[in-house]
Amino acid sequence: MTTTRTWRGCVFIGVSLDGFIARTDGELSWLTDPEPRAHPIGAHIATVDPPAPALVWETFYPAIDTLLIGRHTYESVLAFDPWPFDGKAVIVLSSGLVTDDERVVVARSLDEARSILTRTGARRVYIDGGRTIQAFLAAGLVDELTVSIAPVLIGSGRRLFGDLDRDVLLSLRGTHATADDGLVRLTYDVVRPGS
Repeated sequence: MTTTRTWRGCVFIGVSLDGFIARTDGELSWLTDPEPRAHPIGAHIATVDPPAPALVWETFYPAIDTLLIGRHTYESVLAFDPWPFDGKAVIVLSSGLVTDDERVVVARSLDEARSILTRTGARRVYIDGGRTIQAFLAAGLVDELTVSIAPVLIGSGRRLFGDLDRDVLLSLRGTHATADDGLVRLTYDVVRPGS
């Protein structure tokens, strides 16, 4: 028996122009604290209101009710003070994580995570972490992708997208560039076969 999924899987992530979400060791300063530089074309672009801009954090994050993150992402945010996800349900996808952190629920498999999302009545799920995004995309559980492309080539690191056994068709919903940081932002809806 097939059941209709009641939640929408949403990705919101920054990536280098060469497709990496982090350096091999997880370091992110190229994205979070880039070397200042001018983006002259960005100043021109920013003066034009795009007809359909991509999502930005300030509109994306308040609209989600649940986060589903991988273990590496969870371990990275543990250093944040205060905890950045107050008021949101947080599920950590990890087969080996042992924690007594009452702020999170650990799912040992993709199927268990999917079951938790359905059981808890999740509606808009922010999926974050390279391997987690790859697993959910391969399983057909991502509905929306917002990717902010940073103006930097880092050469190696953790890739956003992995191997897929089929094409994933996307429909562009919005795009814009921001002059202050030179990011090109894109929001896509995932197109389901036959839809």
